[in-house]
Amino acid sequence: MRVIRSTASSGLFCSGGALRYASDEPSIVSSPHEGNDLRPPPSALSATWQLLLGVGILMLGAGLQSTEISLRATLEGFAAPVTGIIMSCYYLGYLVGTAAGPHLVRRVGHIRVFAAMAAVASAAILVQGIFVHPLSWALLRGVSGTSFAALYVVIESWLNGCSTRATRGRLFALYMVVLYVGLGAAQFLLIPADPRTATPFMLAGASISLAMVPILVVAQRAPEITVPRKVSYRELYRDSPLGVVAVTIAGMVTSSVYSMGPVYAQLSGLGTSGVATFMGVSVMAAVLGQYPIGRLSDRMDRRTVIAGVCVMAAVCAAALATFRHLPQIVFLALTASFSVMAFTIYSLAVSHVNDHLESSQMVAASGALLRLNGLGAAISPVLLGALIAAYGPRSYFATLASLTILLSAFDLWRKRRREAVPAELKGRFIAAGPQGPGPRIATSSLGSANAAPPPQGAPPAPSQDPLDERTAGDAGH
Repeated sequence: MRVIRSTASSGLFCSGGALRYASDEPSIVSSPHEGNDLRPPPSALSATWQLLLGVGILMLGAGLQSTEISLRATLEGFAAPVTGIIMSCYYLGYLVGTAAGPHLVRRVGHIRVFAAMAAVASAAILVQGIFVHPLSWALLRGVSGTSFAALYVVIESWLNGCSTRATRGRLFALYMVVLYVGLGAAQFLLIPADPRTATPFMLAGASISLAMVPILVVAQRAPEITVPRKVSYRELYRDSPLGVVAVTIAGMVTSSVYSMGPVYAQLSGLGTSGVATFMGVSVMAAVLGQYPIGRLSDRMDRRTVIAGVCVMAAVCAAALATFRHLPQIVFLALTASFSVMAFTIYSLAVSHVNDHLESSQMVAASGALLRLNGLGAAISPVLLGALIAAYGPRSYFATLASLTILLSAFDLWRKRRREAVPAELKGRFIAAGPQGPGPRIATSSLGSANAAPPPQGAPPAPSQDPLDERTAGDAGH
């Protein structure tokens, strides 16, 4: 007779990059293999599916709340500079969250921080639906930014800790798909919900709250964390001036799309469905260029690829700024093409920086780069709001064209001053996402208990995945 072990208190958890079963009760098995668990260890995906499901639901709330606030502010008659300041407060809060989030996780753990910050983020967006005023919105946007920063600390350090070198690339690639699809799909929730009412705020708050359910119903123990070596901004700029500038400009470009895109669309005469379609195309198209452009940058000088995508993005943006009455299909095609190019700049820049760093610097560097990205993201909405107020909605794409063409010029200047990184020293491309409605926070301040293999920048092992310890959660608003 076979005695089945008790599983009343068992839970799947991650430790040291491996997946194991934990139980408060000892296993009792009357078989030739007594004391051994005959089941094969679960995969990284089976251990994190509930986390990815929670991310998808969370992104519905994150994408909807950002677009709704920007659109509603315009409908309420807020001046474009005021709307820009409101949207910028999110990124200021994000900068606070990047510092506070890791400390919270170390103190109380991943699951508790996720639940607490999701509750705060949900409450913040619901209160914004009640008190429609620039000051209260600015303060609550800051709270949202801090909350989402902490949420992404939890999500990405968890994913990093539950994967290995063999699985990390695929897991983070899936994470990016879930993230961008969630953000893009959220835009279309505006169509059935009247943006002039509190309904979109309620939907966003409900989505953020429901994101906790998949995380909390499955008893898990999250990965342990360690503190990596710090890297100064001076070191980063000395090692890779282009990477530092590109990361900052990438933050300005992408936050302009997320924060001021709805303002541009509304002032250009688009209705609610038009705004939702414009934003949905802008966000969802971002995932299309990551893999092919990243692979191209692995095979040639990344600076050439960065310059190329900047020039193509600038051409698309300049066309949209110059020609006002384009057919809808052409307008959306150019919008998608701009996003495909522009949203790869951050990933390319991070990969370029890591090509110049030692392995011990990679994890900490990712956090410094994201803070620079967040600083650019905080500046851009204010700047763009003032330009839209002064020169009209055309200045939206004109500004995006100017930023990308300036970066390409700086890129070409740097190429003349430094030789390309030798092919044998290049790391693989990091498919990373810059800041958006839900910014991706590197786990650089957290590290990972299984972050022993050499990260990108050091000569990679043949089996190394594109997204490894160096990403520390960079895969992936």
